[in-house]
Amino acid sequence: MLLFRQLEFALAPCLPAKSVGRDLRLEALARELLLAHGAVAMAAKVRVEWSARLRSAAGRAECDKARVVLNCRLTAHGEGEIDRTLRHELAHLLAQARAGRRRIAPHGKEWRRACADLGIADEARCHNLPFPIRRLKRRYLYSCPSCRRDFRRTRRLRRSSACLACCRAFNRGRYDERFKLRLVRR
Repeated sequence: MLLFRQLEFALAPCLPAKSVGRDLRLEALARELLLAHGAVAMAAKVRVEWSARLRSAAGRAECDKARVVLNCRLTAHGEGEIDRTLRHELAHLLAQARAGRRRIAPHGKEWRRACADLGIADEARCHNLPFPIRRLKRRYLYSCPSCRRDFRRTRRLRRSSACLACCRAFNRGRYDERFKLRLVRR
């Protein structure tokens, strides 16, 4: 009965933030997959969680915490998509476990090799799921006094910011007051 409730919870539509959390069933699957590919230390501490806070990403891997966070909107797309996304994120953990302390590209050759080992050799860098994306109106318009490039912002700048292109071109990438962005329109 308890396993049925966990499965029912895992496949429920996106729930309020208080209801989402750790998924022991997927965690066991993740542990099994990591052990099968020699990532014993990573398998011992891996955690799989559901989150309502992810907006457009299907999932996220946190290698330092050995944690996989899945978007709860995945439940509307079926078990196959959940499994594929879990394996995609586990590939990040597996690739980093194999690389050790060496820094690797997030979707580089090590990750692709880990994807192939986990059974998703044709995996793409990004998903194509129709997650609703909230677009915020960019009410603030800033301009660079030098190159006249416009910068639209949803929020007002709290501290001095300068045009990066001009700072790179004329001040070796360091902040320069001459290129400080000016508020044009609110």
